[in-house]
Amino acid sequence: MAVILTNTSVSPGIFKMTVEFTGDVKPGQFFMLRAWDKDPLLSRPISVHDYTPGKLTFLYQVVGKGTEILARLQTGDDVTIQGPYGNGFPKITEDLCVVGGGIGTAPLYYLVRNYKAENPTGKCRVYLGFRDTPYGVEAFEALADEVVLDVGGIITHKLSVTPDETVVTCGPEIMMESVAKTVSAENTVYVSLEAHMACGIGACLGCTCETKSGNKKVCKDGPVFLREEVFYV
Repeated sequence: MAVILTNTSVSPGIFKMTVEFTGDVKPGQFFMLRAWDKDPLLSRPISVHDYTPGKLTFLYQVVGKGTEILARLQTGDDVTIQGPYGNGFPKITEDLCVVGGGIGTAPLYYLVRNYKAENPTGKCRVYLGFRDTPYGVEAFEALADEVVLDVGGIITHKLSVTPDETVVTCGPEIMMESVAKTVSAENTVYVSLEAHMACGIGACLGCTCETKSGNKKVCKDGPVFLREEVFYV
């Protein structure tokens, strides 16, 4: 159980929730959240948007009954959180290029902030694509060396990657597949997958995905994979 510090709307249908939490949290990991008893049945997997000791932040989209309940919670309310789960993003020492689409931008902020803290001389470029109203752009601009924004178009059409960059992408599968298949094979590319989850620890097999080396669980083996594992490039 965690106490909610803030839970506010940042854009139509998009909420940012910060709760009390202290632990070891890596960029790219996620938590299972619930604030109800039996209905809906399952907790909701939500990626970590940011973390500092004592404060854990989620950026989430209201898409159904569970997230509608979460969006109604207020400061001082309790929410059940389990985690962190998943393998998260690996430690990156090369220059970094991140490509996010829609709510897929959520886990990339903590990655960028952590990267810049650990690599103060490293270069980080960010591509953000939104179908309509953008959100969180200013936060990335405060950290990254360059931010490229696209609203209503296709962000990958603007993507240009240098040979010394590691690429990380999260968002709609069609966008991630485009990144995986267009970026040079010389670059390392990581993709963060999304899947329906029941347990978050790999016990239920509900989030199984196909990979080059056989079926794997997004929650336990992922959600971060090398592009060649899941898109067979």
